[in-house]
Amino acid sequence: MFGRWGYFVGDRLFACFPLRDKDRDLWIHLSLEDQERALREPGVRPHRRFARRGWVETNIESDGDVGRVLKWLRRARASAGHLEDADEA
Repeated sequence: MFGRWGYFVGDRLFACFPLRDKDRDLWIHLSLEDQERALREPGVRPHRRFARRGWVETNIESDGDVGRVLKWLRRARASAGHLEDADEA
């Protein structure tokens, strides 16, 4: 998917991580409210092409960065699951 690993809940894509070792940018799909919150944090920026759809980017350069982005990954996964549940209803 776009030269990246795609992470899904059902058919809902909520995150993408690059396949190439030299790339370090994680893409996360958030609700628009969560996107606003995430963009207030250092190191989080609007996605270069899909910002209007709720996507943000952040680099993961070290183990310390993982903890910083886990809350946003959890929010993205929960949101994707919620949307998936709504589609089934």
